[in-house]
Amino acid sequence: MARAPLTRDEVLDTAAGLVKQHGPEALTMRKLAAELGTAVTSIYWHVGNRESLLDALVERTVADLGAIRPRGGTPAERAESVARALRRQLRAHPHLVAMVHERGLTERMFLPAQRALVREVHEAGLRGVRAAEAVRAIQFHAVGFVLVERNRERAPVQRPGEEDLWDAAAAEDDAALARTLARPADAERLFALSVRALVKSLLEHGS
Repeated sequence: MARAPLTRDEVLDTAAGLVKQHGPEALTMRKLAAELGTAVTSIYWHVGNRESLLDALVERTVADLGAIRPRGGTPAERAESVARALRRQLRAHPHLVAMVHERGLTERMFLPAQRALVREVHEAGLRGVRAAEAVRAIQFHAVGFVLVERNRERAPVQRPGEEDLWDAAAAEDDAALARTLARPADAERLFALSVRALVKSLLEHGS
């Protein structure tokens, strides 16, 4: 059966999948053509050369990261939802986000999330410098949290690990704390806890 005509979106979807799995250095026109079951010349016709393909992937990533829809009944809940969405998107596309950064488009990538946060801090009554600082604090928290997560995930096995370091403290005056710190961190719970406390502290100043 003949292959359906190739589309630009199909080329970009497959290229994004290769980058997500193996990083941008693994993306070659020949490999992409093999994945698509087509000729390299067909890919050139749809997206141009490799640099044009990478530019198209970056533009698409910037657009995708801009698709943040705040959820919640209060400004604080909606601001938290923006932070959660930003973290999810950054974690889901690390190689593509790195490509955006390398091409100098990081600030543009974060602009939609910033605008969404601006609406919520304004709704909470913040204006001017305090509003701007609140937006940046929430953004930096989400981005910084992802960087810490990625560094922990890629770090070599720690000797001694947390379970060893805190075992000796288990009999001291806060055994529950020691036991908890000896277990792997629950990143989802920690992010929810920390961003909620941050947003609450920042937005309460506007009321």
